[in-house]
Amino acid sequence: MQNPPLTPRPPPFLCSITTGSTPKDPKTTLYIILAASLFSLFFFFLLSLSSSSSSPSSQSRPDPFLFPNRQTHHVLFPHTDLSSDPTPPSIAYLISGSAGDSGRILRILFATYHPRNHYLLHLDLAAPQSDRDALALTVQSVPIFKAAQNVNVIGKADHSYPKGSSTISSTLHGASILLRLSLNWDWFVSLNAADYPLVTQDDLLHILSFLPKDLNFLNHSSYIGWRESRRLRPIIVDPGLYLSEKTGMFYATQKRGLPNAFRLFNGSSFSILSRNFIEFCILATDNLPRTLLMYLANTPSSLSNYFSTILCNSQKFNKTVINHNLLYATSDKPSMGETYLHGSNDYEAMIQSGAAFASGFRLDDPMLDRIDQEILGRSSGNVVPGGWCLGESRNHTCSVWGDADVLRPGLGARRLEKRIVELLSNATFLSRQCIVE
Repeated sequence: MQNPPLTPRPPPFLCSITTGSTPKDPKTTLYIILAASLFSLFFFFLLSLSSSSSSPSSQSRPDPFLFPNRQTHHVLFPHTDLSSDPTPPSIAYLISGSAGDSGRILRILFATYHPRNHYLLHLDLAAPQSDRDALALTVQSVPIFKAAQNVNVIGKADHSYPKGSSTISSTLHGASILLRLSLNWDWFVSLNAADYPLVTQDDLLHILSFLPKDLNFLNHSSYIGWRESRRLRPIIVDPGLYLSEKTGMFYATQKRGLPNAFRLFNGSSFSILSRNFIEFCILATDNLPRTLLMYLANTPSSLSNYFSTILCNSQKFNKTVINHNLLYATSDKPSMGETYLHGSNDYEAMIQSGAAFASGFRLDDPMLDRIDQEILGRSSGNVVPGGWCLGESRNHTCSVWGDADVLRPGLGARRLEKRIVELLSNATFLSRQCIVE
């Protein structure tokens, strides 16, 4: 049984006003009332200050040691002019998985982590809620994640069918949350549990800092080929758009024609997209993103057509596309576009490709350990060391941190730079940009 609330007792000098005799001098009474009022206002003002100083908003600010509000950054790279280096960008990562993928999502998070970036983790509805809760608790227990305040977990999950259109909905949902969480990121990258980085974030941010922030990296082609009969004309109903439980895809017997209001482009489901373009897809007054979203709602594997079609049909963005997504993925059936898992023979080709990411890794693939040791310099359960890490080497280097603008690019930056220079060359860039075949 709860005790009744205690009524606050007035200060002693107020008691004479209410219980004692009224002073004969009205001026004295007025002064006492004014003094009591001022004291009360001052008392409540102190209470408001103390409550605001302990509010969650003040406690959720990133560690000032990570972001000391410096205008330029220093690159720990030999034989370079540090004064000419631009401010490093920021990447928004959506890392998604399904039932049993919590460990893989955490591994990708550790391998791609940098305090400047923003991360949103998503376990779809096939995973139990207990997995999402455990994932959130794990994130909250990592000191650097708490210090930078840049890792979040989606609590209300979506279904995501790779062969349906719910992948578009899930991707746009994640991108919209990241737009709301931060105003500072420049590129959007969506990774799944089978993806992994091939360069450190210091490498990637260093190279991207020299590029225009409106560039979009996406494989695309107007050649439809076999996809017309298998992915564009068939009509499906994706249960991920309206059912809470996972069930089979429904295929209609009818076929439909291709649109003539816009040109369809085939692309890759993986891409590196600019913030301006993501805002265009979600917030723009142009109706093309919404029109295409409704057209592809009943189309198989529609994510590979969505972003590429918008980019190449928009006069605002069709000159910002680089026809490469910086992803290494081999295929045993090139005409079908199906990726297969990497073998040990692919390792050298994968690294020398200059790609920033690779796809097709299986659970606990031994090649991931090799990438951690030889490329990323990451030990198990720790993030990839960067220029912001100030701890002693081989002894939890990133347990002590400093300025997140300090980058320490390595050999991966050189490989990535070489690849991007090839893609931006006059003979490659314009000749492969939204060409109608």
